[in-house]
Amino acid sequence: MPFTQLHLAPNFLKGVQAMGYTEPTPIQLRAIPAVLSGKDVVASAQTGTGKTAAFALPVLTMLGVHKAGWPRVLVLEPTRELAAQVETAFRDFGRFSDIRATVLHGGVGYGRQRSELRAGTDIVVATPGRLMDFLQEGELKLDAIQILILDEVDRMLDMGFIHDVKRVVQKCPAKRQTLFFSATVPPEIAAVASFALKDPVRIEIGVSRTVTTSITHAIYQVHQEQKFELLLALLAAIDFNSVLVFSRTKHGADRIARRLREANHSVAVLHANRSQNQRIEALEGFRSGRYEVMVATDIAARGIDVAGVTHVINYDVPENPEDYVHRIGRTGRAQAVGDAFTLAAPENASDVRAIERFIGQEIPRLKLEGFDYKAASAFPPRPAPQRRGGHGGGGQGGGGRPQGQASHHPRGKPGAHWGRR
Repeated sequence: MPFTQLHLAPNFLKGVQAMGYTEPTPIQLRAIPAVLSGKDVVASAQTGTGKTAAFALPVLTMLGVHKAGWPRVLVLEPTRELAAQVETAFRDFGRFSDIRATVLHGGVGYGRQRSELRAGTDIVVATPGRLMDFLQEGELKLDAIQILILDEVDRMLDMGFIHDVKRVVQKCPAKRQTLFFSATVPPEIAAVASFALKDPVRIEIGVSRTVTTSITHAIYQVHQEQKFELLLALLAAIDFNSVLVFSRTKHGADRIARRLREANHSVAVLHANRSQNQRIEALEGFRSGRYEVMVATDIAARGIDVAGVTHVINYDVPENPEDYVHRIGRTGRAQAVGDAFTLAAPENASDVRAIERFIGQEIPRLKLEGFDYKAASAFPPRPAPQRRGGHGGGGQGGGGRPQGQASHHPRGKPGAHWGRR
């Protein structure tokens, strides 16, 4: 079904066409009619499936035209990057209308944001902290909110925003439409939904634990002291456009980036200690190709929406299995294909097993041919496979490739893994 059959207003359809979209994704096909019906919605879908358009397009259609007064739509986002990204999406889809959108987030001054609020806006996209600042100052009131959208709800809970979220919900009119959009729907979200939503429509696209089939992922077992050496060897061997490297910590991200620069790679860094201007410069440089590698932490990376990320490398194994799915989901987006590698030391064995249980599949263990590995005797043996039905996907995750001792020559460069496709 094309966008033209989803009952969107013509000027917003024109915005969709201007962005080059023709066919809606599954989450858009199901969420757009539900939102247009005026019902509350709880929707979950994997990262990179078009959740922003799934709420932005019907909301713009429902608003119609700009109206003076307090904002009619509030979108809460967990990070600055996501807030800026979503506000840009509203502007892009609404480019042929007079609808106004304003973004409120920390890391920058209050002046421009205050001026836009005073000039009048239809949509506010905000992080909880900066939103509460403007509410306390009296520069913003939520009395006219018709639609409240909580985006990336699972991450907001992870970041401890639950109390701010509750306060914001209480400040909005009781008679409103409320939309929850999230990559995962853990049990904690049900508690939030119970006081924020009324008889919501529930939409789940795919299985939230599944690695999309467009991503080929594998584990390289390597001792901790050899991780950076293997990272350099992989970067030298693979054919990539852009690579996203994940670190567990901010200091680790800085250290990895510094060493990559010393090895003559162009590198950007993204984590919570970076200023807003530094974040913007890093993202714009990564999108434009000025930086070939982005080193990021999990929370910061939720705001990364960059087309064409060909490879994700987990320098550190994520502590939470959910973050594994989110991390590698930064590649293979919008029906593209991508490769994801995880560098796992012996001490990461329990975390790796937890990830495999979570996604319901074994992750292939591979070796980079020609790399001088230290003795691997310290690696514990893998437990017997325990497969779950219905959790397929992940390209090579089904175990069709030889496990444990596989070495690979990818296309284009000898001794590498998978090349860019």
